[in-house]
Amino acid sequence: MIPYTVNIKLAARTLTGTLNLQNKTAVDWGWQGLIAQGCHSSILIIDPKTAQTIQVLEKHKANIVKVKWSRENYHHSLSSPYSLRLASADAAGKIIVWDVVSGTAHCEIQEHAKPIQDMDWLWTQDASRDLLLAVHPPNYIVLWNGDTGTKLWKKSYAENILSFSFDPFDPSNLALLTSEGIVFITDFSHSKPPSSTGKKVYIASPHASPAHNKPAPPTGAKKALNKVKVLITNEKPSAESVTLNDCLQLSYLPSKRNHMLLLYPREILILDLELSQTVGVVAIERSGVPFIQVVPCAQRDALYCLHENGCITLRLCRSTSPSAEESDPEQSVQELVYDLRAQCDAIRVTKTVRPYRVVICPVSENNAALVVSDGRVMLWELKSHISKSPTNPSSGLSPLYAPVSFCGTPVGPNQKIIPDLCLNTMIEGQNVTWAGEPTSRPPQQEVQLKFLLTGLLSGLPLPPFALRMCPPLTTKNISHYQPLLAVGTSNGSVLIYNLTSGLLHKELSVHSCEVRGIEWVSLTSFLSFATSAPNNLGLVRNELQHTHLPTGRTFAFRGERGNDEPAIEMIKVSHLKQYLVVVFKDKPLELWDVRTGTLLREMAKNFPTVTALEWSPSHNLKSLKKKQLAAREAMARQTVSDTEQTSVDSSVISLLQDAESKAELNQGISAREHFVFTDTDGQVYHITVEGNTVKDGARIPPDGSMGSIACIAWKGDTLVLGDVDGNLNFWDLKARLSRGVPTHRGWIKKIRFAPGKGNQKLLVMYADGAEVWDTKEIQMVSSLRVGRNVNHRILDIDWCTSDKVVLASDDGCIRVLEMAMKSASYRMDEQDLTDPVWCPYLLPPRAALTLKAFLLLQPWSGSFTMDITQVDYTEKEEIKGLIQEQLNSLSNDIKSVLLDPELNLLQRCLFVTRLFGDESDLQFWTVAAHYLQSFSEACQLGVPVTSGTQAEGMPQSHLDICHDTLCESTYFQKFQLERVHLQEMKRSSYEHTKKCADQLLLLGQTDRAVQLLLETSADNHNYYCDSLKACLVTTITSSGPSQSTIKLVATNMIANGKLAEGVQLLCLIDKAADACRYLQTYGEWNRAAWLAKVRLNSVEASDVLKRWAEHLCSPQVNQKSKAILVLLSLGCFQKVGEMLHSMRYFDRAALFIEACLKYGVMEANDSTNKLIGSAFADYARLLRSMGLTEGAALWASRAGGAGEELLEELFQPADGVEGALEGQGSPLLSPE
Repeated sequence: MIPYTVNIKLAARTLTGTLNLQNKTAVDWGWQGLIAQGCHSSILIIDPKTAQTIQVLEKHKANIVKVKWSRENYHHSLSSPYSLRLASADAAGKIIVWDVVSGTAHCEIQEHAKPIQDMDWLWTQDASRDLLLAVHPPNYIVLWNGDTGTKLWKKSYAENILSFSFDPFDPSNLALLTSEGIVFITDFSHSKPPSSTGKKVYIASPHASPAHNKPAPPTGAKKALNKVKVLITNEKPSAESVTLNDCLQLSYLPSKRNHMLLLYPREILILDLELSQTVGVVAIERSGVPFIQVVPCAQRDALYCLHENGCITLRLCRSTSPSAEESDPEQSVQELVYDLRAQCDAIRVTKTVRPYRVVICPVSENNAALVVSDGRVMLWELKSHISKSPTNPSSGLSPLYAPVSFCGTPVGPNQKIIPDLCLNTMIEGQNVTWAGEPTSRPPQQEVQLKFLLTGLLSGLPLPPFALRMCPPLTTKNISHYQPLLAVGTSNGSVLIYNLTSGLLHKELSVHSCEVRGIEWVSLTSFLSFATSAPNNLGLVRNELQHTHLPTGRTFAFRGERGNDEPAIEMIKVSHLKQYLVVVFKDKPLELWDVRTGTLLREMAKNFPTVTALEWSPSHNLKSLKKKQLAAREAMARQTVSDTEQTSVDSSVISLLQDAESKAELNQGISAREHFVFTDTDGQVYHITVEGNTVKDGARIPPDGSMGSIACIAWKGDTLVLGDVDGNLNFWDLKARLSRGVPTHRGWIKKIRFAPGKGNQKLLVMYADGAEVWDTKEIQMVSSLRVGRNVNHRILDIDWCTSDKVVLASDDGCIRVLEMAMKSASYRMDEQDLTDPVWCPYLLPPRAALTLKAFLLLQPWSGSFTMDITQVDYTEKEEIKGLIQEQLNSLSNDIKSVLLDPELNLLQRCLFVTRLFGDESDLQFWTVAAHYLQSFSEACQLGVPVTSGTQAEGMPQSHLDICHDTLCESTYFQKFQLERVHLQEMKRSSYEHTKKCADQLLLLGQTDRAVQLLLETSADNHNYYCDSLKACLVTTITSSGPSQSTIKLVATNMIANGKLAEGVQLLCLIDKAADACRYLQTYGEWNRAAWLAKVRLNSVEASDVLKRWAEHLCSPQVNQKSKAILVLLSLGCFQKVGEMLHSMRYFDRAALFIEACLKYGVMEANDSTNKLIGSAFADYARLLRSMGLTEGAALWASRAGGAGEELLEELFQPADGVEGALEGQGSPLLSPE
C-alpha cells in the first residue's frame, strides 16, 4: 500500500488571462463575501480573503458585460436557505442566473440580441427574492423572475437608457441615466410596469460652467465651483451648452435619503433631489488624475473613487455642524465637502494595462478590489491606526475618532475587539453630539486611515501560448508527482501551473522572445526554444534553453550556437529522455545527447528536409538491464568460487566490461531508440540511435492518398500520420495494415496520444478546433469547432491526464476539459483548495443554519468552544467535517472575539450576522441593539418610558443617518435643519427659494421663512401671494377664531387637491398631528413620517409611526421587515417579538426576546409569558430539527409549560431531564 496518496484527480478548470474591453463593468462583490468577475465569456468567482479563484462558470457564448450577486435581504431558514445566486449578462443579450456552488444555470433569459446595458436585483425581498431588473437596449426595462425566467413586465422609454440606480430608501423610486439626461420614476413596483413616463430632467454639462473657462488657482477652486449651481434643468439645454452628456455614472447615496451623485471625469456632483440642486462638488485640480468610477458607502457618508491611474481614494464628508471656533454660523457651511482621507498606490498604466473597475465589500465597506485590464485583481484593505500626533488644525481636516462601541454596544473593559471589522467600527460618525460640556466626552482615540494591499490575483499574459504537460504519472513517481503544466508565452517567460490547485507554481523568465515549444526531460526540468524575428537573409537568433525547475537555473543547451542561422522548427525528446532531435527550417537536423548535453551528430547537407518527426516508444532498455543483471550475478558467482573460474563465459565477461565502461561513462546504459520522419515527398525514414552511433534503417514509400505529412504520433503498435489536407492515416504495425480517414477539416496542426498504458486515444488539432479519436476503433470520440461550439480559436493542445485535455485559446484562457471537450463549470464542494475558504453559503442549507446556531448559542454547557464535536450534535460525520472546516477557516482574531465571555448577546448576534453577510439580520440587529440599550438605560435612570416615547434624559449616541426615519427625533431634526440651511446657501432660482421656504415652514423656522418669502421680486406673478403669506406667518396668534378659520381653509385646500399647501397651514397653527393624518390618508406615508419626526412630540409621533407600521404590514405593501424596524425605534418590543414569531422567524424571535429580558425592557409577567413560552419552544423545535439536541433541551426548559412536551420527547426516560439540565445553570441567563 502507498504510504501517502497524491491527489491526481484534476478538476476541469479554466485558467484565465487578460480581459476584453466589454468585461469592463462585469464585476460585483456580493453580501455573500465573494467577488464575481467576467473574463471574456467566462465568470470567475474569487474569494477575496484568500485571493483564490474558487469557481469558473462557463455557458455564455458572448463576452460578459454585467454580473450581479443576488441580495441577502430576507430571513434565512430551511425553506429560504443561504445560497449563492448570481446573474450574469452577455453582449448577445442573454442573462443566466447561476447556482454557483454546483456551477449550473437556474434559468436562461433572452429578450433581444444586444448587450445588456445594466441589471440589478430588487433589494426589497419581502414579496419575492427572485426579481431582476434589466435594461435591454436600446430603451426597454424588463422585470424578470430570476428563479423561473418568466417576464413580469416590460416598459419602453423615449431615449436610450445607459444605466439605472434604485433608491436605497424607497423601493418605488428608480432613476434612469439616459443619453440625454435623467428620468426619475416614482411608481416602480414589481406587480405592474410604471404607468407614467417618469420625470425627465436634463443635465447641463458642468464643462460649460465658469469653473473651466479660466485656469483657477487651487485655492480659488472652491469659489469658482460655487458658481456651478444649477446643473439640472427641466428644459432641454441649448446645443452649445451641452455637446455630449459625458456623465459617467449616477448613483443614489445610501448614506442619506434623497441625495444622488453624478460622476464626471473631473468632478463628482452631489445633488439634493428635493431641490434638484447641487449641494456639493468634489473637483479635481488641473494636474489631477480624472475619475473613472465612484462607489458611495452606506455606513458613513464616504465615497471610494477610482482614478485613471488605478489609484483608489477614500473621501469622507466633512461634518456640517458649525464648530465652536467659528463664531459666525453663516460661514459654517457653504456646501458639502468631501475630504481626502486615504489613498492607495497607483499602478503603471500602459496601452494594454488600464484599471477597469473597483468594487467594495458591502458588508464591511472597508475592503476594495481593483480589476485591471490585464486580468489582475488587487485586493486593498482599509486599516485604521491610532495617530501619534493630533491632526494639524491648519489642514482644515477635522480629526477622525474611533468609536467607543463595538457591534452596537459599548466595549467592556477587557473585551477583545476587531477595530477593522467594518467601516463604522473604524471611525465614529461625523455628526455626533454630546450633551453638556465638551469635558464630559468619553476619551476617544484619534485615528488615521490607510490602504494596505492584502492580496493579488494575476491572470495569464496575452496569447499566443505554447503548452506542454509534464511527463505522466507512473507507479514509480507516484510518491512525489505534481501535475505541472508549462506554458510558454509571447514575452519569453515560461509559467508553470499546478493543475491540482490551478495556481501559478513558478514564473520563469527564460527567453527574450516568443516561446515556440517546450519539451520536458524529467519531472523537474524542461527544454524550451524561442526564435527571434528574421533578418533580411531570413536568418534568426535561436534560443534553446534547459531549465531546472526546483532551482530555476537555466542555461543555453546548444552553447554558443544559435546566432544567425535558420529558425528551429521543432524539438523532440526521445521516450527515455536520452536523445534530442532539433529540426531546422532550411538546415539538416541535429541529434543531441540530453544527459551530457553533447552534440552526437549534425546531419550531412544532402539530408532530406524534415516535415514531421516522432520518436518510437520501443527501445531495448529492458533487455540491456537483464543482460547487466545476469552479468552482475555471474561476477558474484565468480568471486564466490575461484575454482569454477574457467566456467564463466568469456562473452559474458566482455559484455560485462562493456556495460561497466558504459555505466562509468554516463551513470546508466545507453539504450537503443528509434525515430521516424517524413520528407517533402511523404517518404517515411527510420533511424536508429544507440550511444553515439546513428544507423539509417528501412524507408517506406509515400502513400498516394496522403498530401504533405504535417505531423506523426506513435504509441505501442499504432502509428498515425496527419497531412495538410486533413487526412489521418492509421498504421497498425503488428498487423501491417494502414487505413486512411479524411476528416475534411483542413491542415492537421498537431496530434498527440493520451498517456496511460493501453490508452489509444488521440488528440488532433486543426486550424478551426480539435477532435479526440479512438485509434483502436478508428472513430471520432468528440469534436470542438470554432463558431459551432465555441467562439475562440484553439492555439495549442495537450493531454494533462489519461482522460483530460488542456486547450489554449485566443481569448487568453487555458482550459482543462473532460475528453468530451464540453467546457463546463465544476462543483465547488468537489475541488481541493490550497487555503480553506470561510463561506457558509458553500455548506448544505441545513448545515449552514446549524453553523450559525452553533456560533450564536455559545457557551455550550458553560464552555466557549470552536469544536463542533464537543456539542451534542446528531448528524453524519461528513457534514460535521464540513462545518468544522468552516470553523477552522476563521481567522484567529475572529475566533478570539467569538470565544470571549465578555461578548454580550447583542454583540454576538451582530458579529455572527456580519460573518454570514446576512443583510436583513444585520439591519434588524443594528436597530434592535441601539434601541434596546437606549430604552434600558432610560429605565435605569428612572425615566418613565411609555411604549413609543423618547425620553429626554436618554444617552446621546444615535443611529447613523443612513437609517433615516428610524433615527432619534432630536438627531433627525438637527440633520434636517442643517440640510435646509445648505439648500438655502445653494439656491439659485425662485423655484428653489420657494421650496426652501416651504421646508422651513414645515420645520417651524418661521422667521427665516418670512425672510425668504419677502425676497420675491415685484415682477414675479407670485409676488402678491408670497407677500400675503409672509404677513400671515408673522401675525399668526393662537387665538381661537383665527385657528379655526385657518384649519377650515386648510382642510378645504386638501380636499381640493392642494395637499402640500394645506399641510403647511396646519403646521403654522401647530396642528402637525392633523397634517400627518391627512398626508397618510392621501398615501404620502414617507412625508408623514418625516413630518412626525421633525414636528411632533414623542407620543403624537409614535401614533403616526405606528399607523405607518400597520400600513407597511398590509398585504398590498408587504414590507413587514421595514415595519419591524419602525416598531423597534418606538420601543414596541413586545409587538416586535409577536410579529417575528408570527412570521415564523423563530431564531430571531427567541434571541430578540432573550435580549429584551436581559436588558430589562420586557418582563416575564402574565401578558408576556405566552409569547416567551411559544417563541422559546418553537426555537427549541427548530434546533432539534437541525440536530442540536443540547441547545433544544436548554431552550425548551426555559419555555415553561410550552416546552414540557418537547422536553419529554428529547429525554425519553423522564428522570433524565433533571440530570441533563443540572449543573448547566442556564448560561444564556447568566448576569452580564
